[in-house]
Amino acid sequence: MSIVIITGGSRGLGASVAIQCARRSMGVILTYNSNPDAAAKVGKAIVADGGKAVAIKLDVSDSSAFLAFRDAVGEALARTWNRKTFDFLVNNAGYGLYNPIASVTEEQFDGLFRVHLKGPFFLTQALLPLIADGGQIVNVTSATSRVATAGVAPYASFKGGLEVLTRYMAKEFGERRIRANSIAPGPIRTELGGGLSEEFEALLAGQTALGRVGEPDDVGCMVASLLSDENRWINAQKIEIGGGYMI
Repeated sequence: MSIVIITGGSRGLGASVAIQCARRSMGVILTYNSNPDAAAKVGKAIVADGGKAVAIKLDVSDSSAFLAFRDAVGEALARTWNRKTFDFLVNNAGYGLYNPIASVTEEQFDGLFRVHLKGPFFLTQALLPLIADGGQIVNVTSATSRVATAGVAPYASFKGGLEVLTRYMAKEFGERRIRANSIAPGPIRTELGGGLSEEFEALLAGQTALGRVGEPDDVGCMVASLLSDENRWINAQKIEIGGGYMI
């Protein structure tokens, strides 16, 4: 059985990735920050469907906690799956902030940086000894790194940096046959940034070739598929999941 770690797996895209991976017979370790009940709900759904899931608290903005998190992962692997390693890491945790460049504060900038670029960098570094050779890292970025959207400059900039980091991961981890890819969701109906109003959703749907915004499972199914051995030759790529957004 393959085992996947999904940061921010208690809601939205992360929850969908967790459930879809479990449906493909993967063991799941999902993280949450402030909502253990939501994480427990996802875990119960996975168990009810015949899978195995463990939820562990993690604040991706606090890199000082990453070694303790690695120890917790090691304990969960041994206790639940009788293993010392896991196979896949999905760096998904994040949050949105809508603010023009002219009014972004340094605190807001630093907060987004810690979660969307510094966090994935040092969390991957901390977990690297536990990733099995031949595994894969998937970094969740955003279509805003391609399509300039007013109000999300820091967020999009760090997502763009994560895409560059993904290629370097693929290069440096290739000796261990660890692949690294990034996926860039287009507009998705989630709670990120406060969710979508009806008016804004209609606008985004009109800018998308398939005529709607995405659903979390549009992303969850794709990530689960990417982790399969059938996609073993995909490496160092950015894959946009947007239904033809702004083409």
